[in-house]
Amino acid sequence: MPAVSSAFRQAVKKLSDKEKEAIILKAARRDAELYDLLSYEILEEVTLEEVYEQSADKIHELLIHATGRSLTKALAKALRKAIKEIARFKRITKDQKAEVDLHLYTLRLIFSNFTGQFDSYYKGFYTATARLLLRTMQLIRKNLHEDYHLEYKSELDEFLEQMHSRKKPLPVTLPQEFEVE
Repeated sequence: MPAVSSAFRQAVKKLSDKEKEAIILKAARRDAELYDLLSYEILEEVTLEEVYEQSADKIHELLIHATGRSLTKALAKALRKAIKEIARFKRITKDQKAEVDLHLYTLRLIFSNFTGQFDSYYKGFYTATARLLLRTMQLIRKNLHEDYHLEYKSELDEFLEQMHSRKKPLPVTLPQEFEVE
């Protein structure tokens, strides 16, 4: 993303309201994410909960409707898209707790529906899930208050136990349990 120069800022300040409106509308028509960002920032009826629900629905659709010759490969591809959807959500809302909640929602979907695919010969889905779990724990430690650490501990410990119970070697180093300070 380019840095905004002072000359650009001055030029924007000189624009009339009508010119600014035309530029904003033109940019929003070209970029769906910018449209979503502007909708979230400007419109009162577009709330955090609504944006969260849209992202959660998209993640659910991606994972539950993953199909292909190899379900494990299709799930790995769907999980990559789900992670991109979570990143898009964060760019729009900047809400760190809701980002963690989407991570946990994705992990819940995986562990309640697709753990049988962890034993597949193709290890991409297993690896991606382990990395997502590790990333989620890191986000909780880094961005959320200690009270949330306790709230998420039991669920994360359950996910960690399921990952450690596999006969496959773990692709990343996962702790035995989620440490709470």
